[in-house]
Amino acid sequence: MTDIVDKAPAAELPPEQIKAIPVRHYGRWVAGAVVMGILVLIGIAFSNAKIHYSIIPDYLTDGTILSGVWHTLYISVLAMVLGLALGVVLAVMRMSSNPVTSTVAWFYVWFFRGTPVLVQLLLWYNISLIFPILNLGFYKDEMNQVMTPFLAALLGLGLNEAAYMSEIVRAGIQSVDEGQTEAAHALGMTRGRTLRRVVLPQAMRVIVPPTGNEFINMLKTSSLAYAVQFNELIKRSTDISSTSLAVVELYFVASIWYLILTSVFSVGQYYLERRYARGSTRNLPPTPLQRLKKNLRLFGSFRRPEVAR
Repeated sequence: MTDIVDKAPAAELPPEQIKAIPVRHYGRWVAGAVVMGILVLIGIAFSNAKIHYSIIPDYLTDGTILSGVWHTLYISVLAMVLGLALGVVLAVMRMSSNPVTSTVAWFYVWFFRGTPVLVQLLLWYNISLIFPILNLGFYKDEMNQVMTPFLAALLGLGLNEAAYMSEIVRAGIQSVDEGQTEAAHALGMTRGRTLRRVVLPQAMRVIVPPTGNEFINMLKTSSLAYAVQFNELIKRSTDISSTSLAVVELYFVASIWYLILTSVFSVGQYYLERRYARGSTRNLPPTPLQRLKKNLRLFGSFRRPEVAR
């Protein structure tokens, strides 16, 4: 019979203390040094340039410049409203089972997306060369009197924007499940009522983000209205520079105002996206303040140590 000898368990040794050794990222420091060096060189170049920076703050609040800012906002909002309204109509036409309306909508999108905005603005501004007289039956006048720089800018920008908005709206409508439409029809709702009360409200979470981007782009694209003599920001800036000879300084002034406008509306776009994202996602898009805090935290933890095992 084999004797079974119970052996006492060996004393357990305490585990060695883990030493946290930070991982060195030399590439980050090299990339940061290179970027800082480039920024310093750019700063030195602009500081030695023949630019009168002292007059830029004075022109920022000049009455003529502020008038140009107002006209830029005015034409951008109206052109965007026209583009959005016509874009919804074109999107519905494009998705229609009627071959005539769908073909016309397709041709509209194809033409206005395929030709430059500047060409369209110039065509509207010079349309009197083709139609000297505007005769609508109940209204008749010379086209030169009707087609003002404002109307040419509105039609050129708004009709072009409608082509892009129609594709955005169409994508939003198609993102809504067809079961929603079938359920609405089962309740006796008409096609138009279903579109207004069921489909479009759900499609807004898809439509709003690119629409905000389109409006910000419209603020900058409105500068092309300078070609048709509309008194927007670039036109006002060049009017002042032609007499003061501060050409580059006025371009800086216009750029600063465009940055201010786009920044303000970008903040509004964030909050609008958050509103329409409610109920569809648990993680709402971060607000600008939350995004800033996150970037500051990332900057603070630039060298994050990793534990070596």
